[in-house]
Amino acid sequence: MGEPLFPRDVLNRIKWTSGSSLTRAQVVILHRGAPGDRKKIPGSQIISVGHLFFETTEATIPLHRILEIWYDGKLLFDRGSVRNKESD
Repeated sequence: MGEPLFPRDVLNRIKWTSGSSLTRAQVVILHRGAPGDRKKIPGSQIISVGHLFFETTEATIPLHRILEIWYDGKLLFDRGSVRNKESD
């Protein structure tokens, strides 16, 4: 089975896999106005993962704004890589 291509799948895999925890994750989102238009969100701030959005302690963020998902220092999702795979 290949790696999931959608950020929702990656976050849910982390959330529901035994021994894993969103607190060990970090999500990088597109955030206009932030330095480099990127903002890092610690997994400890993620409250829930929905169909189109994820909710943090500060905001509800559309999943399409996710650029990267890191877990224990390992890159699990990279929007640029997904775009490259789709164009192959």
